[in-house]
Amino acid sequence: MLGFIALLLVIWLAVAIIGAVVEGFLWLLVVGVVLFVATAAFGWVKRRTSV
Repeated sequence: MLGFIALLLVIWLAVAIIGAVVEGFLWLLVVGVVLFVATAAFGWVKRRTSV
């Protein structure tokens, strides 16, 4: 499960970077950051409850 969450974090980070680099895709940066934070929070909560 943590491997899948790590993969999602990498994908969201790439989406955010693409959104920051490409001029017309600023919205993609916002979506990528929001999804990154949400996935990181979910992974953190999931890890804390499984211990």
